[in-house]
Amino acid sequence: MKQFRARIIMILGVLALSMYLLYPTFADIQNENKIEKELAKYKETLIQSNPKISDNTLNDMLLVKEDSIMIADPSIREDREKRVKLGLDLQGGMYLVMEVNTAKLLEKLVKNPDEDFKSYLKAAEEEAKVSDEEIVTLLAKKIQASGKRLSRYFGTLRESDADIIARLQEQEADAVTRAIEIISNRVNQYGVSEPNIQKQGARRIIVELPGIAKEEEAKRLLQGSALLEFKLVKEADFTIPIMNRIDEVLAKSLANEKDSLLLSDTTSASDLSPEEFAIKHPFYSIAIINPQSPYADAFVKESDKSKVIAYLRRPEVKNVIPDNVEFLFSAKPFTNQDGENIYRLFLVNKKAELTGGVIVDANANIDPQTTEPIVTMQMNSEGAREWARITGSNIDRRCAIVLDNAVYSAPTIQGKIPNGSSRITGMADMNEAKLLQIVLKAGALPAPVDIIEERTVGPSLGQDSINKGFNSTMIGFFLVAIFMIFYYKKSGVVADLALFFTVIIIMGVLAGFHATLTLPGIAGIILTIGMAVDANVLIYERIREELKTGKTAKASVESGFANSYSAILDSNITTFFTGIILYQFGSGPIQGFALTLMIGIIASLFSAFVVTRLVFDMMVAGGNKINIG
Repeated sequence: MKQFRARIIMILGVLALSMYLLYPTFADIQNENKIEKELAKYKETLIQSNPKISDNTLNDMLLVKEDSIMIADPSIREDREKRVKLGLDLQGGMYLVMEVNTAKLLEKLVKNPDEDFKSYLKAAEEEAKVSDEEIVTLLAKKIQASGKRLSRYFGTLRESDADIIARLQEQEADAVTRAIEIISNRVNQYGVSEPNIQKQGARRIIVELPGIAKEEEAKRLLQGSALLEFKLVKEADFTIPIMNRIDEVLAKSLANEKDSLLLSDTTSASDLSPEEFAIKHPFYSIAIINPQSPYADAFVKESDKSKVIAYLRRPEVKNVIPDNVEFLFSAKPFTNQDGENIYRLFLVNKKAELTGGVIVDANANIDPQTTEPIVTMQMNSEGAREWARITGSNIDRRCAIVLDNAVYSAPTIQGKIPNGSSRITGMADMNEAKLLQIVLKAGALPAPVDIIEERTVGPSLGQDSINKGFNSTMIGFFLVAIFMIFYYKKSGVVADLALFFTVIIIMGVLAGFHATLTLPGIAGIILTIGMAVDANVLIYERIREELKTGKTAKASVESGFANSYSAILDSNITTFFTGIILYQFGSGPIQGFALTLMIGIIASLFSAFVVTRLVFDMMVAGGNKINIG
């Protein structure tokens, strides 16, 4: 057995790793069932105690209860994050294809449009519907074909057509980029888990919202105007007492829920263990304040962000937060020395000092004197007057730049700005400056965003797809397994063992890489089940031929595997390349099919060349007869 030890350890290691990666999926299914039962009991209790309770109040209380369950057991959220993700067709949700109407953008940019221009633009717009070419390019071709220069409608007489086209293309691309940033921020604020937002072609945006419940609300959210606001950040002497009060009421509330006693108030924070500190100070244990900083911003790990949000929407916490202020998170996290993503939590005025509608331009540049990235911002005359008043009366205070309830920057006001032209510094790099430029120019979506395709999958239909997909997989597995046993007898059992390994490895890899399993992905797994035994069939037929020539069992096994390698590799490699092409150039369901197909090919080769070969070698070494049927 010593000669097989390395292969046995490798196979057991792969199997153990696959099972370890799949465990969170199994645990999450159990957790979901447990939470559903607890919420159902809690809902029944609430209705019995208050039959006239409104639906909104009932939903809010159920949400708080669900949050408390997940906070009490952090492993629930961890299992959910590590499980095999399900696509829209399996868990329900919305699939939208949105198109940025850049023709409307060109209508805003054109100077002195005439009837000819309107006909050119309309023709370009119609052509763009069946082409992925940019509208700017199509429009330019039509204007030039008529014998006119582009300066007739855009730019100045001194600019060449090439310069005007380049500038318009940049503005068109910028409009799509701004729309994607706004949509991404809104989806994150809406609380959709595992959203997928990606650009397709020149002006289309694909938005996948798994598990979304209110379709119309989601569409209004995605298509509405962005809300850019300037809000003053509260000072530390105002913020700290509020946070202290939040920490106190949470400690009492959570202690009552757990039916446990708080630690003695005489115990100092420095004497507490991390576990004891989390009990006595539940808010400060996850919303950490830098004591060396003059600001009261709290720093929250990405893994704790949902917990903080759950704390802040508890009724007892809302009661201690003044009505004129609100807590907002930074839009983007920064990474600390340990590689963890950290969000800032700001306390700001609920009422905005100014809205983004007054901004006429914003640009990211490099300061020639300091070589640091900066963003310059220009307001219109109305905004300049208000901005002068705001900056003049709030010198040395911070003003948060908020887009759709997420803080993108909170620069300090250095002095009164009388002309509406501001200069923002403090960005870490040019990418951050570019992002702030996009945000400042996003007072409204740069061009209308139209929904050109929409698919909605209900939760019940998604569950039905899961059931049918699972049944199809099991039926396919057992039919193949029965055929192999019937045709190849004992060797068929070995092939079925390798097939079991293949399926386990596929699911383990999907879980390990947090891949999304879709209905076409299940089809890829079913196809892999049929293809996986193909390698075994080739190997068995070669072994059978060698046995007929009178060779020993050991020689037949060695020759059978050696002579079948080339045919197996050729067929699987060509199929693998096909999967790469499908994944590279396909989208959505096609990518899901290609991904599981490629993983299945690698898993089936491992099972055939390693698992099957090990079993046969052990059978030969043990003197067992090789039965190929």
